Amino acid sequence: MGIRQFLAEARFIPSGSMLPGLQVQDRLLVEKLSLRGRAPKRGEIVVFHSPYSFDPALRSEPEPGRLRCLLANLPLISSVPGLHHPACDAYIKRVVAVSGDRVSVDPRGEVRINGERLEEPYVSNFCPVTAEGVGPCRTLEAVVPDEHVLTLGDNRGNSWDGRFWPGGAFLPNDQIIGRAVWRFWPLNRAGSLLIRDPLPQGAQAQP
Repeated sequence: MGIRQFLAEARFIPSGSMLPGLQVQDRLLVEKLSLRGRAPKRGEIVVFHSPYSFDPALRSEPEPGRLRCLLANLPLISSVPGLHHPACDAYIKRVVAVSGDRVSVDPRGEVRINGERLEEPYVSNFCPVTAEGVGPCRTLEAVVPDEHVLTLGDNRGNSWDGRFWPGGAFLPNDQIIGRAVWRFWPLNRAGSLLIRDPLPQGAQAQP
């Protein structure tokens, strides 16, 4: 129990929001220790508490207790009608901007930091846009506040992430559970999930 709470835990991918790199039912190792001593970095994949637990605009009822969430997430119980609560879920997305970054997200879901486009080879499904540049995905232009990050799904055309949260786009650092560092299943795709900063080298990181 102590290892899972303080050091690391296994998680699985529940949806296609991180395709194509992370596929549904992939098993990952989530490391919790390093982010206790530093802020998240661009490019890191993080697991965090549901926006329904920290975004007041999404909370229509009192937040469920920890025991209810623990029980509701057990495999044999989670399917029982009435037990699931969206605030008990955990989400997995990629950090694309950190505190102090001037970030813009265009209609396709492409990200720029201080005008420099991120190099994101892990993204292949951008949001569809018309010839006039209009599409279904929301845009964003703001400075990331202190102790917050912006997280987006790699599957930009099919990800419910900060672009759509009604209470604000940015994830508080203290809501992050840990960072996904290793895929251990399936074995034929096992390996590290760590990458370098997607901001081009030499680009100014702060406004």
